[in-house]
Amino acid sequence: MPLFLDLHDLPKGITAQHVAEMHQADLDIEHKYNCRGLTYWCDEKRKTAFCLIEAPNKQALIDLHENAHGAIPTSIIEVNDTIVESFLGRIEDPEKSKNISLNIINNQAFRTLMVVKLKHKTLRAKDINTVKAAIRSYSVSISNLASQYNGRIVEQAVSRFLISFISVTDAIQCGIKIQESYHSVIIPDLEFKIGISAGIPVSEKDSIFEDTIKTSDYLSDIAKSDFSITAKVNDLFEGENQNKPLHEKNGITVLNSQNEEFLMQLMEYTERIWSHTSTTVNDFQENLGYSKSKLYRTMMNLIGKSPNTFLKEYRLNEALKLLEEQNCNISEVAYQTGFSSPAYFSKCFHKKYGILPSTFVYNNKKLY
Repeated sequence: MPLFLDLHDLPKGITAQHVAEMHQADLDIEHKYNCRGLTYWCDEKRKTAFCLIEAPNKQALIDLHENAHGAIPTSIIEVNDTIVESFLGRIEDPEKSKNISLNIINNQAFRTLMVVKLKHKTLRAKDINTVKAAIRSYSVSISNLASQYNGRIVEQAVSRFLISFISVTDAIQCGIKIQESYHSVIIPDLEFKIGISAGIPVSEKDSIFEDTIKTSDYLSDIAKSDFSITAKVNDLFEGENQNKPLHEKNGITVLNSQNEEFLMQLMEYTERIWSHTSTTVNDFQENLGYSKSKLYRTMMNLIGKSPNTFLKEYRLNEALKLLEEQNCNISEVAYQTGFSSPAYFSKCFHKKYGILPSTFVYNNKKLY
């Protein structure tokens, strides 16, 4: 049976006890709607509650809530139990609460999400074993530090980690230690970046923490700084630490809301049009509402790249993914990723990665 996570915006005056009573009311009649309530999260401070319920469909869940207590969810998404547990730490009511008559859980679902990325600056075969050993070493270090700072690893790949934290302070301190681990043994051919944002699991999007994951991903992907956080994360850190600001020596860049919005708009637009050969910088200007000079200044300040370079390197990154899959030949990849010709694609690929795409394809099994 499908599993759903829903969001309830709590009116003023509603407490964790009220939410517990509503949860119990659901459990009392759930059999009538072929539903099974697993657990819930209540955050009195942010006035939100989230219910995790097995149900035949979304309408059955709505009917259950409406007839049990009348509180209709603001949003509902379908989820996977493993993913929910990875982010939130549980999929059932805590054991310690089951032995009392009313299961009061004042336990927030708000999370701070960190994305850590390791990228190849070049793809030359020289010293590749050193690079591979460094990546393995960093991966072990990241896993150990995440555990040390109470983080839960939600996703882990060779070059990307997604880690969930309850405490913003734990996330920041973990990020600083991960950064120190990287800087202690820098490998020139690797680029290392961290992005941290925070939010709730259910929004208007279809997937759990979709907005928050996307923001962390963008920060770790294109932001100029090696360690970037949102203004919300910075405010939460100060709130947890008696208004003590982050030290500049940590090398953490805090994006204000305007810059964060620009990055989100830029990436969302880029993801829609990057494969179109006809796309030019003029399209970015028109769709983002920026003049040519303002767009250039903003992108150099936040990303460290001109609009032309940004679009070209985005296409090259996508091309690299296709070549790694080995399902397409070089000409197909060139046209699929928006380049005007295979020859121009090969020239750009060689300039960025120090190797021709044909050589990369030949050496791919050795490199990865």
